[in-house]
Amino acid sequence: MNLFRTITTAIASAAIAAVSFTADAQEQFKRGLEQISFIPKGQWITGVSVNYSQSNQDNYQFLIVENINGDTYSFKVSPMLMYCFKDNLAAGGRFGYSRSRTRLDSGAGILDSETSYDADHLYAITSNFYGTATFRNYISLGKGMRFGMFNEVQVELGGGQSKLTNGSGDDFTGTFERNFSLNIGLTPGMVMFLNNYSAIEVNIGVLGFGYTDTKSTTDRIYVAHRNSKHANFKINLFSVSFGCVFYL
Repeated sequence: MNLFRTITTAIASAAIAAVSFTADAQEQFKRGLEQISFIPKGQWITGVSVNYSQSNQDNYQFLIVENINGDTYSFKVSPMLMYCFKDNLAAGGRFGYSRSRTRLDSGAGILDSETSYDADHLYAITSNFYGTATFRNYISLGKGMRFGMFNEVQVELGGGQSKLTNGSGDDFTGTFERNFSLNIGLTPGMVMFLNNYSAIEVNIGVLGFGYTDTKSTTDRIYVAHRNSKHANFKINLFSVSFGCVFYL
């Protein structure tokens, strides 16, 4: 009995000593990191990004596809508005709209000398819209107040529709689609101030989860339904975006 009491007392004493040593070490150890108000409380953050591209093909050849004749364009606009409710912390949202169109007058896919596929009178048009809730945490790089980093969490809801037609006359066929999407992502970025009120930002998608539900109808007869899920844990170089942002 005395031996058990002695062992219990020794264990309790060792535990108390370990906790006291950890507390003393935490009090003595300081990283010396200084919290700098990079984006002050009460500041509004606004901006807009616009993307447009267009191309024309005349007897163009790409891999196994030859004699491509047609044109295509894409357009996207995305305004943003955020409010800094605490130093270096901001919340808000953005709205986006995109539209693309592809017209292919002629084209031939040649697999080998005996196998080929001809495509003509192909027309596709797609429009999508989305709304995104965002939350940002800013970190200053040094004391110069010109360069900084941010981590942005995004929750996005979107939807859209597309139409695809192919052929002509008795060979004409068409497909109409509607889609709904939900995406959650983490987007780190950097900001460089040009003056006190304007800055250039660049960000890149790193981590994200997404769900898409699509319903399609072909020739007003055949109905199909599909959904997809994805998780991304790597840097996506195709999601890099640049923009000019105003801090008011």
